[in-house]
Amino acid sequence: MACKAMHQLLFLVFGLLTFNVVSVAFGYRRSGVPFKVHKAVVIQKESLVQQRAGSPETVSAQCTEWDVIVTINPDLLGIQHPVQASDLSVGGCGVTSQTPTAFVIEAPLQGCGSTVMMLTDEMVYTFTLDYIPSPIPGIPIIRTNPAVVQIECHYPRNHNVSSNALNPTWVPYTSTISAQDVLGFSLIIMNSDWSGPSSSNVFYLGDLINLQASVDSTNHVPLLLFVDNCVASSASNGSAPIYTFIGNNGCFTDSKVTGSNSQFITPRIAPSILQFELDAFRFYGVATSSVFITCRLKVTLASQAIDNLNKACTYITGLSQWTSVDGSNQVCSCCDASCATGQKRRIEMARRRPGRSVKTTPVEWEKTLVVGPLFLEGKHHPAVSEHLTATEEKPAGSFMLFLGSMLVVLALTCSAFLLYLLYQKPQISN
Repeated sequence: MACKAMHQLLFLVFGLLTFNVVSVAFGYRRSGVPFKVHKAVVIQKESLVQQRAGSPETVSAQCTEWDVIVTINPDLLGIQHPVQASDLSVGGCGVTSQTPTAFVIEAPLQGCGSTVMMLTDEMVYTFTLDYIPSPIPGIPIIRTNPAVVQIECHYPRNHNVSSNALNPTWVPYTSTISAQDVLGFSLIIMNSDWSGPSSSNVFYLGDLINLQASVDSTNHVPLLLFVDNCVASSASNGSAPIYTFIGNNGCFTDSKVTGSNSQFITPRIAPSILQFELDAFRFYGVATSSVFITCRLKVTLASQAIDNLNKACTYITGLSQWTSVDGSNQVCSCCDASCATGQKRRIEMARRRPGRSVKTTPVEWEKTLVVGPLFLEGKHHPAVSEHLTATEEKPAGSFMLFLGSMLVVLALTCSAFLLYLLYQKPQISN
């Protein structure tokens, strides 16, 4: 009996040792969930004011299944002026740990101002590392310039990324059903002809910013996408004032409040895509030109009729009326009031009726996304100014040339006349 117990104990110890070795070999975390590193890309901005910011010597990133781990060299700009930890952030999330030689920021994939873009064979999460220098305590000067470094995490499309790591001992049937409802929402800044994503995040006052919201509904029933709400802010951490330009469940209020050219694009190119144009603006009294845009997207079944809570409406100033992208302008009549009030009252009445069930939007069918920072600058036309200046200078130059010529002719005439008088005087004397 003692020998049998000893064998069982040795077997248990051997099993534990084997598990630990395998865990280390395959990268298991303490929680038992596998730790897998994915492709990380650090993009250095082409700007002289940033010096070395974003180079491999100053910024590196590691993308896991849950978060991105950004490591920053204190000499971020490469000018022998160490930056302060409090001046670094990724989408508003600050430094989580530091050593004498590095600062570390751990940002969750679906937080800290991240944006996600669905490509054919991969998902790309984009983060922005911001360095905003603060004044030296007691001295109103700074010796470094702000810097922005873009970080991308690339994941294959057949890989499941989740912000909440689960480690079930068995997979229930309900989990399989729920996985089919996970939708890939995206919000992208497009170029001027809508042919692809914009290569620049700098815009000028008077420009129209093209944005495209979409949802990947692969292996799903047809869905209709809506932009429920959009706000703009000069900061991504909620510390700055916000401006709501789409509200009231899909009303493009900016087009009416400011008389701008902002609008939803009609017709749709697909039920799962909604494009819209935002007339560029800057925040008054704010020194920074950066703007972050936060939008809440949602979908309904394409077979479901649009209503006050699910719509896309633009105010047409010339017609003094709201119009719907999907053709039913009647659903836009509440845009000047509160669209949710009447609909909520009808839902509440339906719930009170016996035997009646009320359909609610699944949580997985809504998503809040952030794009930015965009940089808004004042409009500048140097070529036009130079052309106008040259055009204005031509008449003045011609007039001066004409006046000079007349003076020369007059001087020559006077000289000839005086010579004539001097020549005639001796003859008169004789």
